[in-house]
Amino acid sequence: MSGRRLRAVFVKELRHIARDWRSLAMALAVPLLLLLLFGYALTLDVDRIPTVIYDQDGTAESRQLAERFRGSKFFAVTGAREGYRDVLRRLDSGKALMGVVIPRGFARSVAAGKTAQVQVLVDGSDSNTASIAAGYAEALVMAYSMELREQWLEKMGAGKLEAPADLRPRVLFNNAMQSKNFIVPGLIAVILMLIAAMLTSLTIAQEWENGTMEQLLATPVRPKELLLGKLGAYFVLGVVDTATALAAGAGLFSVPMRGSYLLLGAASALFLFGALCWGIFLSTVARSQLLAYQAALITSFLPAFLLSGFVFAIENMPWVVQQITRIVPARYFVTILQGIFLKGTGLKVLWAPLLFLLIYAGIVFGVASRKLRQKVA
Repeated sequence: MSGRRLRAVFVKELRHIARDWRSLAMALAVPLLLLLLFGYALTLDVDRIPTVIYDQDGTAESRQLAERFRGSKFFAVTGAREGYRDVLRRLDSGKALMGVVIPRGFARSVAAGKTAQVQVLVDGSDSNTASIAAGYAEALVMAYSMELREQWLEKMGAGKLEAPADLRPRVLFNNAMQSKNFIVPGLIAVILMLIAAMLTSLTIAQEWENGTMEQLLATPVRPKELLLGKLGAYFVLGVVDTATALAAGAGLFSVPMRGSYLLLGAASALFLFGALCWGIFLSTVARSQLLAYQAALITSFLPAFLLSGFVFAIENMPWVVQQITRIVPARYFVTILQGIFLKGTGLKVLWAPLLFLLIYAGIVFGVASRKLRQKVA
């Protein structure tokens, strides 16, 4: 392998990238744009739930319960102007996700020390959101009922009601319990996988379509030198995209960075190299730029988005799908990013996913090199 020829291919490819300023601008802007769109639009937080309350009792106790819902950040409460039909109509039309009905006799049952009933209607179209909303409502009503029971017991002279268990939760790693702290690191992995594969998936196919591949074959440049030269140029562009995405995650979205920047950089470089090699492989298999583009989209973005675990928990997937996720490199990079950003874990914990990325990069580089050598032979 000649360093001079390798450097010549590297410089040639850099000049080609710089000359096509539209593609260069898109390559640099798309990661930030995708991060902004997905980062602000995609959220797993369930709050401001549209809730309609129908208070049939109209007493101080029932109004106090309604105020508990209004004072909670999890509910956006409106009143039912036309009674029970209004509650059902809003649930049917999708204007409300949950309806709370406080029946007549609520305060009378409370004053008598009896169990007072409250009806909660939840739109179960989105089962996950519905179950979370029902849990919020149940917790709020149970807390209010405990206060009412304590007041009733004190009025009866029975003393203060003591809870049988004292629960003191402690949240680790994501104290604010904000989903963006979990989503944004995984989103960085998905975007880098997509951009890296897309950058290089067109490079060899473009050479064939433009007729410049024959000119390259007429030179003394060897296939491995051609591959490494092109990879080096796009690796520089990928590093800029990676730095932009990581800076946006920590700066714009305030994702806590608790781990080692050196380990983060090494893992990102390893993942980026493997993704670039995969794009080169697709470009050598498909001589058409359109086909290479479509193949890169299907084999990079979709598996990284659906099977990496950054949105959908792998543990909840069918067993067969769980096994398929084991060959998705984005799954391991998501684990690394979340571990470094949120937990501050180091090489002692993350060596297994790093080893997989190293093996993946080596295999894909070898396959791409062999395929390119067959193509130019």
